[in-house]
Amino acid sequence: MSQQTMNLVEQTTMKSEGDTPQFEIGDTIDVHTKILEGEKERIQIFNGVVIARSGAGSREMFTVRRIVAGEGVERKFPVHSPRIAKVEVKRSGVVRRAKLYFLRDRVGKAVRLKERRLDQRKKSS
Repeated sequence: MSQQTMNLVEQTTMKSEGDTPQFEIGDTIDVHTKILEGEKERIQIFNGVVIARSGAGSREMFTVRRIVAGEGVERKFPVHSPRIAKVEVKRSGVVRRAKLYFLRDRVGKAVRLKERRLDQRKKSS
């Protein structure tokens, strides 16, 4: 009984299927976040590689990592947050793991991931 009630409450806070961003681990994405500054609202873009996804339902989170001035910066975002305006996938990476924490130890060109290219024949059909 309580699990059904929890699911019902979660459904009200979750975004619809069309609004949830479609991306995978290893993708390079731009996260457009709404920032409130006093009375004004603006959009700030955080771009980087998705290194992890965790949780389920309304508690689902994803971690994005980027390098700023030679220093690694990671930021966690809730998937169903109303503060996320949109998520754009810039490129898709080929990965064989669910969590890319090993990228934290790498520097320079070693951080790059191979790009996953879509087959043109699959696209047209």
